[in-house]
Amino acid sequence: MNLSTLTSTVEPLPEEVAIRHLGGAGLGTWIAYQEIPADADPLGPENKLIFAVGPLTGTAAPATSRMSVTSLSPLTNTIANSFSGGFFPAELKFAGYDAIIVEGRAERPTYVAIRDDKVSFHDATRLWGMGTFDTQTFLKEMLHEHNFRIACIGPAGENGALLAGIINEARACGRKGLGAVMGSKNLKAIAVRGTQPVPIADEKLFREAVSEINRYWKENPLLYPVFSKTGSNLAVDGASALGIFPIHNFRDTGTADLVPTLGTEATAAYNISRNPCYRCPVGCSQVRIVRSGKYRGATTEGPEYETTFSLGSVVGVRSQEPVIYGDKLCDDLGLDTISAGVTIAWAMECYEKGLLEDTDGLDLSWGNDDAVLALLRRIAYREGYLGDLLADGTRKAAQRLGKGSERYAMEVKGLELPAYDPRGLKSHGLNFATSYNGADHNRGYAVQEVFDIPVPRRVDRFAVEGKGDLTKFNQDLAGIYDSATFCEFPFQMATPHVAGEITAKLLTGATGHPFTGEMIWQAAERLYTLARMFNVRRGFDRKDDTLPARFLEEELKGGNSAGHRVTQEELDRMLDEYYAVRGWDDRGIPTAETLQKLELGFAVSDRP
Repeated sequence: MNLSTLTSTVEPLPEEVAIRHLGGAGLGTWIAYQEIPADADPLGPENKLIFAVGPLTGTAAPATSRMSVTSLSPLTNTIANSFSGGFFPAELKFAGYDAIIVEGRAERPTYVAIRDDKVSFHDATRLWGMGTFDTQTFLKEMLHEHNFRIACIGPAGENGALLAGIINEARACGRKGLGAVMGSKNLKAIAVRGTQPVPIADEKLFREAVSEINRYWKENPLLYPVFSKTGSNLAVDGASALGIFPIHNFRDTGTADLVPTLGTEATAAYNISRNPCYRCPVGCSQVRIVRSGKYRGATTEGPEYETTFSLGSVVGVRSQEPVIYGDKLCDDLGLDTISAGVTIAWAMECYEKGLLEDTDGLDLSWGNDDAVLALLRRIAYREGYLGDLLADGTRKAAQRLGKGSERYAMEVKGLELPAYDPRGLKSHGLNFATSYNGADHNRGYAVQEVFDIPVPRRVDRFAVEGKGDLTKFNQDLAGIYDSATFCEFPFQMATPHVAGEITAKLLTGATGHPFTGEMIWQAAERLYTLARMFNVRRGFDRKDDTLPARFLEEELKGGNSAGHRVTQEELDRMLDEYYAVRGWDDRGIPTAETLQKLELGFAVSDRP
């Protein structure tokens, strides 16, 4: 759809593209490589937003209502895939679409309504300025149908905050600033209503594969017995025990003392219900409410683990109540909780060290929840000096402030780090360094370093050898579930057989094309290599595959990872191994031979 002309066209998805790239992140990345100019301005009309679902989205396969939104990130200047679940992805598939490509820029605030094969453009001036929850409520009223599913931005995206995400229901395509891209196009929302069933080519084969994956998930020792009852916040306890749960801008890590107020049991006290995504048997989304105190009445679907870190421990807040309030606030404003919290933590450390003097009257002492919540609003509205400074994320804020504040910016390629200290998890650290999105744990979560479960086996988290190969495996595993599409949470613990052969069986049953496990794994490798080439065209190479100086130079002081860091020599050894197993040269650039092997020959000429 072209917002400059307010027109839309429907294009067929070439069969060979669907086979090679599957859908979701794979398809979105292929489209982005073909259609986004190498020198595009992330906030210019030439950039595009690609909403892509997968061949399993909307089917009876469990936990497959997922979508990838792909674009050129204004936060990192790299290609970006951001993901969410809920009901919007399935509804998009029911409308008959594998992807929506948004290009151009509307003259005034606009929303798009999609009813099966009918696409219409509408004035969204009345919605501009609304939070995401009111936007969804009022837009359904305006469309006279409450079965629409809506993806929209809040004030953060409208005001060009580079920490802005895209919200559907209470699910967020939060990271990498894609809400700012949507805002730059004057696109307030996309509303979708679909009434078409998703066709299944071989019902018998498909049902067999669904039964296999359901059986595998039921045998998982964490998924139903624990995860479905607690959500991802269970990781607070485990990460604290390992000494990798960051506090005070990653200056150190929390230990057992944080568990009584931020851990699983403390958080469960606020639980009132669950709100599963479409056809998800796990239902990890926990609805929580604060019943007393100054945050009484605050409710949210969360906070999950990352938000407990970003609005809690990393800024020194030790109570879930302001975190619950802040989580809901971020969703309504359309802010990424991870980047917002880590950026505020950078400001707090700079304030502590006397580098940041102009705080617009706020006391930025650690643990000041009033200041944290005030800053969330100021970031979304770019209000005042500090709100405007932090709205661009830690890298750009540190460059603007100067004074050595760059050392305290906890980011890779401009993307703020999530809730795992890489000094105690070497494969996690290598993934942060090499992920094409920047510091994105979900693109290569090293479950083998974290959980003591039978499959996959646990590895030595402090070891260096073998981490290049392990990181490639986990990143490719993410490529499978991001393209098929599956929810990452149950799929992160999948064996190679489940990820390859059972996914191939599901896809064969759904589409009728004879997929194999080898084809599935190669599609994931193809995604990662093509995304890398997108970044290579933007000037990225080995120099950008690094970690903040804090992790390279400072040892952890307390907890069960005390005394550890990732030295530059260790990082270089891991990078060398990683590039070798990927088939990239020592600059971190895919070789011509690798590109040809992965049927990406069109990208060979883009190698420097």
